[in-house]
Amino acid sequence: MLKLAIRNVLRQKVRTGMTLSAIVFGVLGLILSGGFIQDIFVQLGEALIHSQSGHLQVVKAGYFTYGSRSPEKYLIGQPEKLKQRIAAAPEVDDVLLRVNFSGLLNNGRTDWPIIGEGVEPDKEAKLGSFMHLIAGRQLADSDHFGILLGQGVAKAMRLTPGDQVSLVLNTPEGALNVMEFEVVGVFQSFSGDFDARAVRIPIAAAQELLGENGVNTLVVSLKQTTATDAVSAALRPALTPEGYELRTWVALNDYYEKVIDLYRQQFGFLQLIILVMVLLSVANSVNMSIFERIGEFGTMMAVGDRRRDVFRLIVTESAVVGVAGSLLGALLGVALAAAISRIGIPMPPPPGSNAGYMAAIRILPLEVLSAMLIGVAATTLAALLPAARVVRIPVVDALRQWV
Repeated sequence: MLKLAIRNVLRQKVRTGMTLSAIVFGVLGLILSGGFIQDIFVQLGEALIHSQSGHLQVVKAGYFTYGSRSPEKYLIGQPEKLKQRIAAAPEVDDVLLRVNFSGLLNNGRTDWPIIGEGVEPDKEAKLGSFMHLIAGRQLADSDHFGILLGQGVAKAMRLTPGDQVSLVLNTPEGALNVMEFEVVGVFQSFSGDFDARAVRIPIAAAQELLGENGVNTLVVSLKQTTATDAVSAALRPALTPEGYELRTWVALNDYYEKVIDLYRQQFGFLQLIILVMVLLSVANSVNMSIFERIGEFGTMMAVGDRRRDVFRLIVTESAVVGVAGSLLGALLGVALAAAISRIGIPMPPPPGSNAGYMAAIRILPLEVLSAMLIGVAATTLAALLPAARVVRIPVVDALRQWV
């Protein structure tokens, strides 16, 4: 049956070519659109991880809910011991300490409300690979009184690298503390809202300003983003009873889930359109091929072939075309995805962001396999109804098609 089906497919070159074209187009479209969507999801996640949140954050319980108002009430007093425990977990690349505060930045002319972070500069520079410097340089461990400004802060206060600024904030005891800093650089992260208020100073300077030696947050950087859930599940049972709270980067970035939902709906609709076009094109080609061969099928039944054998032959022929078209579409899709990815696709900033990026098309085995299965299934299913109609035609009527 398979051998005969292959011979019939090769014999019907025009009809086979029409069906193959529809399948190749569909599989190609599904691979490219699926790979493009996955690249958006991955790049957006990595941008948030490597510009703001890291993969995991560990804080005192209640900090994520109430800490923004009074971060000094949720300080971790001995972070080094906790840091060592977390760093010993598999897949953990590094653990960074941060002190969070809010205050006023003064340039001698005006004040600007800011949300600040005391950080370990060299480690943050390594983690923040998606934080682009638009002026100056990165904050370094040697910059005891250096400050890094978000783009929005620098623009609002008309500050450039080398300028002097004063940072004013309240200590936990209620006293007013002031420290002079030199602007060393201006950064642009993935979020325009973050850049409009954010500044970074060395962690030692932040602790001196606050008069406290603790930290608010332990930021965990992993070797692979895919290990986030596994590491989180391993660490959480030991941290929760001790009064600590752990959140993954997905939970920390509500923005990410909203954008992903938006893109998933938009591109899901696009994929649905491609799928419907494939089904209609394949069904049309298969219908034309089958009903143009009614006389041939009538002859087969007249010389002794059973109706179910003719039905199986028609379905097998469609399946063979579906497999061939899916394989060809997958090969072309992978090759085209690799070529496009090498060039890159310039993308505008996503909603809420101020930075565009270069998109690519990811070649994912699951997406390729799914597109191929859809191609085969669409072609095979499209043949069922026409095949059932053909075999129900009386043999005499079918033979008249030769006349």
